[in-house]
Amino acid sequence: MNRRQELNQMYKEIKIEAGVYQIRNTKNGKIFVAGTNNLKTMNGKRFELQMGTSYNKPLQQDWKEYGEDAFVFEILEKIEPKEDPFFDLKGAVSKREAYWIERLEPFGEKGYNGDGK
Repeated sequence: MNRRQELNQMYKEIKIEAGVYQIRNTKNGKIFVAGTNNLKTMNGKRFELQMGTSYNKPLQQDWKEYGEDAFVFEILEKIEPKEDPFFDLKGAVSKREAYWIERLEPFGEKGYNGDGK
């Protein structure tokens, strides 16, 4: 097996985990809740904030004001895909994200999610 095939095989074996996570500001308690088909995208969110390019302006502003050390990234729930060929992972993630948003209410003074959306 050549190196390219080896790397291809390694890539295929990497387990991708779906779930819901939060970014929590430890200084003011505000949170941002999001669901994703790949929890590794949390690193992308961190990078966006570090670069100052996050679409979430209130979160970006607090990141700038309080600094990176004031924020923690936490997995709220992992979603295991089912063997059923009709299992809708994207739909499952969306439902669980809605559950966590309803439960935690990360709006206004409590968070960085939009106006109840």
